[in-house]
Amino acid sequence: MQFKDYYSALGVAPDASADDIKRARRKLARKYHPDLSKEPNAAERMKEINEAYEVLGDAGKRAAYDKLRAGGFRQGEDFRPPPGWDEGFEFSGGADGAGGEFSDFFEALFGGLRRHAGARGQRPGFTARGDDHHASMRIDLEDAFMGARRQITVQAPEWDENGRVRLRERVLDVAIPKGIRAGQLLRLPGQGQPPPGGGPPGDLYLEVHFRPHPLYRLDGADLYLDLPVTPWEAALGAAVRVPTPAGPVEMQIPAGSDNGRRLRLRGRGLPASSPGDLYVVLRVVLPDATNPKARQIYETMARDLAFDPRKDLEKQT
Repeated sequence: MQFKDYYSALGVAPDASADDIKRARRKLARKYHPDLSKEPNAAERMKEINEAYEVLGDAGKRAAYDKLRAGGFRQGEDFRPPPGWDEGFEFSGGADGAGGEFSDFFEALFGGLRRHAGARGQRPGFTARGDDHHASMRIDLEDAFMGARRQITVQAPEWDENGRVRLRERVLDVAIPKGIRAGQLLRLPGQGQPPPGGGPPGDLYLEVHFRPHPLYRLDGADLYLDLPVTPWEAALGAAVRVPTPAGPVEMQIPAGSDNGRRLRLRGRGLPASSPGDLYVVLRVVLPDATNPKARQIYETMARDLAFDPRKDLEKQT
């Protein structure tokens, strides 16, 4: 996937105002609209223009995109979104009038917003309410095991009087329920956008992501742990202590276990009515051959054991 320079797509400077961006889009749309243009690449250019305006014409998306762009990424460079790049940014709906099909680059950055955006509007019998906002938050794995209350800082991008993005920062107290999964949404009623002219504000939805853990990898409700073991523990079998988020447990390694073997501890994953499992992946670690005693044992094994791990390869040639 390649990085896209949306400012270049619209032909505007990075400090362009909201009005500058609107004017640039209107001008380019007149030139490249497929129903009017004779340019051979009109349809493709119109998609690029709409996508660029979808981002730069929205205060939230533009602020987040500018944060990425400040990292030195340039048009056409290979790109993967850095973990947590959008943490703390509030997003609302799309820019006025933009739409259509979007690139993989756009979907990687903002596709989750489109999946979570629900219908908005006036509800019968109620005063018009403001827009719902969405933001991303990252939590520790331990928060999902025990439940927690955390304070998070969110930044609500908005247009200033000169048509440029400014950030309004606020601190929120968030209850994290026990057993929450990656990708779930936490709803904070009344913490979204207030409507123009008064009325109840919308809600703020926080999409939960987990910070990398030094021990565990998360897959849905299941956890994976790489467990270093000695060659003799794998070959002969052994009882070893295994760390789990709920505390260490004793696990039996079966004799004859190979490197990479997976052993399951049932119910030791994320808690729920049907809790996940903890998969222990054995990683056989060899003693350092620079140690004289270890080297002597290796030399004895090489001399006395009739062991050829590549014998099956010769049968296939």
